[in-house]
Amino acid sequence: MKSAISTSELSVFLVEPSGLQARIVQKYLSDLGVLNTQIFQDGTSALEAMRMQQPDLTISSMYLDDMSGSKLIEIMRADQALTNIAFILISSEDNPLYLDPVRQSGACAILTKPFELKHLRAVIFTTLDYLSPGSLALEKDDFDVENLHVLVVDDSSSARSYLIRVLKNIGIKNITEAENGKRGAEIVQGHSFDLVITDYNMPEMDGGELVEFIRNKSWQNTLPIIMITSEQDENRLAAVKQAGVSAICDKPFDPSHIKNLIEQIFTSAH
Repeated sequence: MKSAISTSELSVFLVEPSGLQARIVQKYLSDLGVLNTQIFQDGTSALEAMRMQQPDLTISSMYLDDMSGSKLIEIMRADQALTNIAFILISSEDNPLYLDPVRQSGACAILTKPFELKHLRAVIFTTLDYLSPGSLALEKDDFDVENLHVLVVDDSSSARSYLIRVLKNIGIKNITEAENGKRGAEIVQGHSFDLVITDYNMPEMDGGELVEFIRNKSWQNTLPIIMITSEQDENRLAAVKQAGVSAICDKPFDPSHIKNLIEQIFTSAH
C-alpha cells in the first residue's frame, strides 16, 4: 500500500490573481512545511501546466481573470487526466449559487476569507487524509473491512469519485454506485449492502425519499445510512433525521470524519 504523503512531499498549484494574496498563502504553506508551490494568475495557465505535470493539490481563488474557481474545478473534473487532483477553494463568497457547484465537484475544502494559518492547516491536513491511505479502527475478529459492501448514491460523478477514493483509502473495496435515489432504491432491492452513503439533493428521488424508502419499503430496513450534503435548510435536514438517517455530514467533508462515522456505526453494531 502506498505510504501516507507528508506536507514536505505535497506539490501545490496556487491560482490567485492577487500578488499580495498569493504571497500570504505561499508563506502560510511554507510555514506548514509545503515547499513545492507554483503560483498562477489565471485558470488557463494553471490548466496548461497541470496537463504537463500534475500537482497533488490545486488551491484556487473564486474570482480569476479568465474564469471562476468553480469553472476551474469543473474543467478539471471533466478531464480524465486532471480529475483526481485535490482541490481547495479560497473565497469570501457566501452565495450558494456559486459555492454549491464546488461542493458537488468533490472539492476537499472551501476556505473562507479572511483566514488564519490554523484554518489553512486544517484544510491541508484534510487534503492529506484524502490523498493518503488509512484504515478503519475495527476489531478484525468482529468485522472484516474488506467484506463491507457500500452503496454510494450521488448525482454528481465527481462527488462519487471523491467519496469512493476516500472509502478505498480506508480499505473498503466493494463499492456500488448509483446516480440518483431512484436508481439507489432499485439497487438496494436487488443486492445486499452493509452501508449506504447518499447525497440529499438529486433528481428522480432525493436522499430524503431514499432514506424513507429504505426504512419503510425495503427488505434491508435496518441498513445504516450516512447522508453527505450541502443542504442548509434545517427543516429538510430535520425531516431526514426523522426518517431514520444514521448520520449527516456536510459537503465538502473531512475524510477522517467519514472514517469516524463508519467506525462508530459498525462498532455499535458489533
